[in-house]
Amino acid sequence: MKSMTKLMVVAMLLVAALVVAPAAARTVVSGDTVFIGEKNVNLNQVFNGTDVEGAGAGGVLVYYSSVTGGAADRTGTIQKSIPVNNPDKFELTATDFGSLTGQWYAFNKSSGLNYAVLGDSFGSVLVQKPTVNLDVKLAKGGEVLTDSVNGKSVTRNGQIAFELEHNLGIEGTPFKIDIEVTTPSGGKLTTFGEDLKSIKLENQKVTKGPISLEGREAGTYSAIAKWPSSSDFYDKGYNSNTVTFEVLTKKIAISSNKDSVVRGNNFVVTITGESKTNYYVYIKDASIGDKEYPLILDGQPGVNTSTVEDNLPTADLEKLSAKYPTVEVGAVTKALAGTIANVSTKADGTRTLEFNTTGDTDDRQFTIRVEEPGKPTNYDDVKVRVEEGDVTITASGTGVYYLGEEITLSGTCTDNKDWVYLFLTGPNLPTAGVKLEGTMEKVENGTDSDAAFTREKVEADDTWSFKWNTADIDRSLDAGGYTIYAVSKPRDKDALSQAKYATVAVQLKTGFLTATSSGAKIAKGDDLKITGTAMGDPDNVYVWIFGKNRQVLGDSATVEADGSFEYELKGGETKDWSAGQYFAVVQHPMMDGKQGIRADKEKRILYGIPGSGIAAEGINIGRLQASDAATALIQALDSPNIDDTYVKLTFDVEEPYIFIDPIGDKEAGSKFTITGTTNVAVGDKLIIDVTSAAFGPTKKTEASGFGAVSGNVVVEKGDGANKWSFEVDASDLKPDQYIVKVECIETDTTATANFNLVEAVETTPTAEVTTTAPAGEVTTTAPAGETTTEPTPTPGFGALVALAGLGAVAFLVLRRD
Repeated sequence: MKSMTKLMVVAMLLVAALVVAPAAARTVVSGDTVFIGEKNVNLNQVFNGTDVEGAGAGGVLVYYSSVTGGAADRTGTIQKSIPVNNPDKFELTATDFGSLTGQWYAFNKSSGLNYAVLGDSFGSVLVQKPTVNLDVKLAKGGEVLTDSVNGKSVTRNGQIAFELEHNLGIEGTPFKIDIEVTTPSGGKLTTFGEDLKSIKLENQKVTKGPISLEGREAGTYSAIAKWPSSSDFYDKGYNSNTVTFEVLTKKIAISSNKDSVVRGNNFVVTITGESKTNYYVYIKDASIGDKEYPLILDGQPGVNTSTVEDNLPTADLEKLSAKYPTVEVGAVTKALAGTIANVSTKADGTRTLEFNTTGDTDDRQFTIRVEEPGKPTNYDDVKVRVEEGDVTITASGTGVYYLGEEITLSGTCTDNKDWVYLFLTGPNLPTAGVKLEGTMEKVENGTDSDAAFTREKVEADDTWSFKWNTADIDRSLDAGGYTIYAVSKPRDKDALSQAKYATVAVQLKTGFLTATSSGAKIAKGDDLKITGTAMGDPDNVYVWIFGKNRQVLGDSATVEADGSFEYELKGGETKDWSAGQYFAVVQHPMMDGKQGIRADKEKRILYGIPGSGIAAEGINIGRLQASDAATALIQALDSPNIDDTYVKLTFDVEEPYIFIDPIGDKEAGSKFTITGTTNVAVGDKLIIDVTSAAFGPTKKTEASGFGAVSGNVVVEKGDGANKWSFEVDASDLKPDQYIVKVECIETDTTATANFNLVEAVETTPTAEVTTTAPAGEVTTTAPAGETTTEPTPTPGFGALVALAGLGAVAFLVLRRD
């Protein structure tokens, strides 16, 4: 018994000795790879050429930041050097080497070695960090596939394998690593179908598996390759990356990224099943029209619709658990293209399919099924509801427009991602509606083309916009109220129940024209302006003028954005016009924007657009008198075949004149105004000169006898003739006769007049009146300018005698009569 006890103690001591015994040193030679973190590396051969312990005293490892020169005389810039005092058991610590991986050169302790000269080194080692990359691969039938399932899912009846890729695969490697798997419940395993401990890293890739997942707990697993505690790299940060994979319990499943979708938008379903396995995905029959189903987009990876369309897998299709949409092709019943597909899953057992919906897709709930071929009980469903979208429309502006204007129609369409369909209804139009362009033909219900409807593209953000230029249509619209329809499908007014739509009401008015000249009378040489308003958004109006020696035949005037226009002839152009009456016509092209009546290049012949009723040779108005030429133009414009409208104007051209009103004598030093009338245009400038008429020698000691005042005035509108006025300040003028000269540069017109400037009359102040009262009476002095009131004296005797004598004479006279 004691002997047995002794044996057990000895055995335990031997085990303990094995545990604590240091690992044998790894011997390397010059050029070998060593790894940061390694312990007990024998560098004797690198420094001394022998691996005998203690054969040399080591030396220095040198790392160069740069090396220059040829193979025989290379030199380097030393970045770092590390002393190696014990080459028998050297440790490559991260503290010493840091991130300086690459070639390190060994210099032993021989005398005369120059560390900067690479040729003096005895050998070198390649220093690297140990790297291990872990991946989890799909396996099938005992074979490891190339598909990674890291971050993906696999089913419980599938297989996986762990793959290690590293840089430690050297011959006779001592490096071993463990793979640790964490289960969904948190357990740590180093046995997972296979023993994952102490995996020897021999080749660059090491695979452990295939490993069956049969009976495994459902959920997410993770795995990491760790260096064991016995490894030189333990707990030094050199473990591998972490991988994850999910184990599913359900054999087959399908899900959608949307529970409901507005038609015109797409949705995506994802199926989950066995890895690299074929399944059928199809829409269950809904007993609706062929175009009313969502359709599987063509060209998706792993999604094959062509074999189904060709009716090749008939046997399998007949075994499907639910009815799918079909179509009759001749005498053969086939699956409706786009509603069923043969789908192959990826390595992770998943595959996505995108379905397209259009404005024709029925607004209802659809059931989409994934099913394993030949196993009708192995399926899963997902339901997706397709909903109606909406359409909106608005018109720019106030809703009231002139025929010929451009109207911007805009809105949104969520019921059709491709097009919105537009048509118009209103007075004298077909009740079903007409296009907005060209001849505005009746729309063709159900026909999806530009010929049948006015179509506008719907943008990615569901918006649309259409510019309706009412001047570009070839149909004459009446003034009145119209309705514009925006529809999600090519449906006319009688079939709007089949689509989503919106309307906007517009009032269309015929264009109109107003015009006026700058005056009923103008002076030769004055500017002539014809201004007005042309509604209906024409680009131009056209001005015609007929006079005795002048014709203006259809000159264009630009119409501004607010409808205003201005046509101007400068004074230099009217200077040579004959005096007399002139006729003007302003022509509006109206709705079609075309000048219905125009003159030829020589400005002599009137032509009309086709259908105007004017003969091909035109009307020669160049030889007609002014009134006759104007009449010929108006008669042409009045043709029922011409939509142009016009305004007639008349004005008189007169010889220019300036009148100066009588001035009369004016006092020196006063201020007064000189006035007059003229027929030159309002706004013209008149130059006024007031100069002395005196002429004669003056003495040098005397101031000059001449005086003058000058200035400019602007002609103003008067009640009849235009008027002007000029204020004269005569404070610096001497009494004399003066000449007034009034001149208009524009019309080259002058007028003169004279007036006298006389000495101012001095006003004599009123003297005070003093009354001397008789003795005993009061004397009253009246202030200057006031009247003194004296008491009336009583007549004395002498006065009475005199009065009596006058009375006698009067009596005698009366008696004589």
